[in-house]
Amino acid sequence: MRDFQGRRVVVMGLGRHGGGLGVTRYLAAQGADLLVTDTADAGALAESVAALQPMIDSGAVELRLGEHNVSDFTTADLVIANPAVPKPWDNRFLRAASAAGIEVSTELRLLVEALPNRSRTIGITGTNGKSTTAAMTHHALASAGVHAVLGGNIGGSLLPELDSITPETVVVLELSSAQLHWLKVTEAGWSPGVAVVTNVSPNHLDWHGTEDAYYASKAVLLEHQLGDDAAILGHSVSKWRTRPNVHRIIVEDEDALPGLVLPGAHNGINGAMAMLAASIAANTSAPSAAEAVMGFTGLPHRLQLVAELGGVRCFDDSKATTPASTLTAVRAFDDASHVHLIAGGYDKQIDLSAIASLAPDLAGFYTIGATGPMLDSAAGEHATPCGTLDVAVERALDRAVPGDVLLLSPGCASWDQFASFEERGRRFAELVAARGVSA
Repeated sequence: MRDFQGRRVVVMGLGRHGGGLGVTRYLAAQGADLLVTDTADAGALAESVAALQPMIDSGAVELRLGEHNVSDFTTADLVIANPAVPKPWDNRFLRAASAAGIEVSTELRLLVEALPNRSRTIGITGTNGKSTTAAMTHHALASAGVHAVLGGNIGGSLLPELDSITPETVVVLELSSAQLHWLKVTEAGWSPGVAVVTNVSPNHLDWHGTEDAYYASKAVLLEHQLGDDAAILGHSVSKWRTRPNVHRIIVEDEDALPGLVLPGAHNGINGAMAMLAASIAANTSAPSAAEAVMGFTGLPHRLQLVAELGGVRCFDDSKATTPASTLTAVRAFDDASHVHLIAGGYDKQIDLSAIASLAPDLAGFYTIGATGPMLDSAAGEHATPCGTLDVAVERALDRAVPGDVLLLSPGCASWDQFASFEERGRRFAELVAARGVSA
């Protein structure tokens, strides 16, 4: 374990949703001298600042909000970068730190360096399905009585829980491409004992710059595995290279786990991967893991049934922030001609034509957000321009008939109109609930 006592650490990015809270609390408890800096002001970060207030009052944490100062980054002993910072290799503050010989790390890197048993760590990534697969895996382990924790890109930082993580604990980490990029630039390198890659398709080009860079970050999960580790790979990555003597397990469509509570064939594939990961990491029986996975009821904002109004089922799939995930969501239902799809949002500079191509086969196609005009143009007469989620829900429910599905599956991030996909999903649930009351 590193010794942070008395070290000057700069945490870059507190975040409106407390992305820097876990690492800040952990480092404060370790006796570090902390500066938390964020370009957002105190008003925008009010909730996160309130959570840190006791540490601020005690003098353990100092804040610099509304700006970054280069001198902070060049006089620290360590800089912890928020992985949300896009193209960090071009960020002038991080470049200044590196030029000054200051180590730049992340919350995840601190975590994996401190984990007591790499072989009982499961790392899960992919463009789509990684959150559900991670949650399914954790559910299967917990159902089997295994001490397991869930973290990474889901569930918050595990750093404050390190004291309770033993060599027998199974650690399940959902890992984003940005988090994996930072592992790639670690000299020692790190990969989990069980690596799961669900699938890949172009995404986050605004962060990575190119498709190749995005794919390379995902592949980092496999680069440092050791003999007798396991790599569980979906069809689209079945040809990806693994290290010598690593057990390769390819999960094809026909391997999908049947009988899941969650709709959609894709969730059967997620379930098969979760069953394998849980049984390998904890040496539990595959049948018992499969039984637990089949009973998993799902995560918020991932094909979550939030209401049924007069025979119209309303599904919140706000977590769908790529075209591939939207296509998967629509295909989860037997007949697209009964699906009213709400799509659009923040422009991540990726091709959305696949979403627009769904429009002729849908009961309705309602566009919102910054990418709405792009989708309208591509879908032509089959599109209903709405601009906002409020308008889209109103128009879709006006047209829907019993037996139809209203599906929010935007295929885009939320940041043009909402602070997060969670906020967008909550707003959708509020709108359909209000329509139910007024019906």
